[in-house]
Amino acid sequence: MSAAGRLASGGAADGREAGVAVCVPWVANPFRGDKFEAAWLPAAEAALDFGATGWALLRSKDGMLDFVQWAFFPAKLDFERYWYSEEISAAREGASGLFQVPVLPVFYEIAGLGSLAPVPTSPD
Repeated sequence: MSAAGRLASGGAADGREAGVAVCVPWVANPFRGDKFEAAWLPAAEAALDFGATGWALLRSKDGMLDFVQWAFFPAKLDFERYWYSEEISAAREGASGLFQVPVLPVFYEIAGLGSLAPVPTSPD
């Protein structure tokens, strides 16, 4: 793969702290998938306001009720500030009844991470 299209790449192999990736699996209640997505999307994006370096809210194409929220933070404490903040606690309360409980975040140490950026085309 060409390095020209690589936006960011790194890992903890060199001993640097690479951060933490947090996966939050969500299961929307039947017939509530669209409402859950609309309610939780702003809360997932708000992770950036609490120091996250990236986020994603993914929805399963099969069944449309399974969601996975990913957030990338420098440290677990940064995620906890986000998760237990008044704003996100209120968002969870507002979405109550749209998803199944319990909701249990899973923490991963980032061993490597990369992404691709579109390669700009030169004008002819």
